[in-house]
Amino acid sequence: MDSQELYKRGLAIRKEIFGTEAVEKRMSAVGDFGAPLQHMINANAYGDIWARPGLARKIRSLVVLGMTAAINRPAEFKVHMNGALNNGCTPEEIREVCLMIALYCGIPASNDAHKIALETFAEKGIKA
Repeated sequence: MDSQELYKRGLAIRKEIFGTEAVEKRMSAVGDFGAPLQHMINANAYGDIWARPGLARKIRSLVVLGMTAAINRPAEFKVHMNGALNNGCTPEEIREVCLMIALYCGIPASNDAHKIALETFAEKGIKA
């Protein structure tokens, strides 16, 4: 599959996970300067890795939540919280990831993840 096909497939997957409006907003926010990075994200991250059959999207979302918390990327954690909920992750599953974060990455990282998770649940009207 060529890069343009990966890009198209990735963009479609990304929009399914995060919603068209959110993806278009993120992509347009970086303008022409960030267009090559957005192409790479769509083609490689979503068109290739997220499209692989080995893990369900729900599992991939939980893994990404753990990784973004571990590397202290709260903005990305927030983005992927929305994606995780769209991919069918439950508050209970997300809480379990946040607890694993405390054990393996530290309590401060877990505190941040818990806070962002609760904010996201509140924004979406989800009881946690």
